[in-house]
Amino acid sequence: MEPRILVLDGNQRASLAAVRSLGSRGLWIAVGEAAPESLAGCSRYCHQRVTYSNPFLSPRLFFEDILHQVESLGISFLLPVTEATTYVLLRYRDELPDHIVLPFSAADAVEQLANKNDLFQLALEKNIPIPDTVFCNDAEEGLRALNDLEHFPVVLKPYKSKVLTDGGIESTQVIVANTRQDARTAITSNGFFRFPFSIQSFINGTGQGVFALFDHGDPVCYFAHRRLREKPPGGGVSVLCESAPINEQLRVSAETLLRSAHWHGVAMVEFRVAEDGTGYLMEVNPRFWGSLQLAIDSGIDFPWWLYLVSTGQAVPQPVWKYRRVRWLLGDLDRLYLVLKAPLSRYSLSWKLREIFNFFMPNLRTRHEVNRWKDLRPFWFELKHYLRALKN
Repeated sequence: MEPRILVLDGNQRASLAAVRSLGSRGLWIAVGEAAPESLAGCSRYCHQRVTYSNPFLSPRLFFEDILHQVESLGISFLLPVTEATTYVLLRYRDELPDHIVLPFSAADAVEQLANKNDLFQLALEKNIPIPDTVFCNDAEEGLRALNDLEHFPVVLKPYKSKVLTDGGIESTQVIVANTRQDARTAITSNGFFRFPFSIQSFINGTGQGVFALFDHGDPVCYFAHRRLREKPPGGGVSVLCESAPINEQLRVSAETLLRSAHWHGVAMVEFRVAEDGTGYLMEVNPRFWGSLQLAIDSGIDFPWWLYLVSTGQAVPQPVWKYRRVRWLLGDLDRLYLVLKAPLSRYSLSWKLREIFNFFMPNLRTRHEVNRWKDLRPFWFELKHYLRALKN
């Protein structure tokens, strides 16, 4: 029987990268999204587009829509890309037909790593560095804990970025509080602090990640990249990045955590590396990441290899290559933010340098979305980008 794959979250750039990776191998791909059209759905490698209910508004209706598409299209492999769709499918996993492959660990293993409070407890047991941490079950505990803190700023970190409830999915936010009063205000004014969270010391340093693929507890491959430009410029989504050697200390920490959870599938393990070189654990995301295309271009084809390990097939030996990838419209947004900022924030020389770097990219740089052999996703993205500017 021909394998049929349903990739969800079609408006994510990681979904587009996965569709291109799997579709170029000759696999039949359908792309799903809560809207009739999507970025990945425009790819030449998409055979069919499907629409489902918004999982944020009605997780159960979303799952029932997926069940219908699985049956009507003969789907054998489900690939959610965001935390929202992943958590819903894991909640109702037992209701999926037996032949469906969902390339994730059991729900308790996902919970052990995705739940930041549980993750930090595990890290402490494994002697993996974490910031100084106070664990709180709710806002009341957090407000009491603030009275005993001496050093600020602190980081208020909800136990999950997406909380799945019976009525929907609630998004949370990590907040940096510079003073005790700022922290009190944040806790009392944000409803998501009724859920568990932690209060952590702020680590001065740079963010670094280890990206991994595991096969039932054993590592298959690792990847790392370096962010060269972000949107917004002070720190955010990567718009220009390059492949980089893996920090061995961070790899060992990531492997220790993933082995402990008997992990299966992909994971993004994030650290903050302090000035003394210590890598402090920040979080683990059980999903693909925004700059997935860079890993594929660098010879580490995570979507294809995830499909192989999840269907019992051998994975080829990784051959790492240096690559650079740019998200063009994201980079344009960054340039706009720099140019409109006052000179007190970005000097004239800084602004001129940004203009030069934007229009004179490195010749080895590839574009993440706009690719000559598959241009329709870029036209789709550009159309929506221009429409947003008008609004």
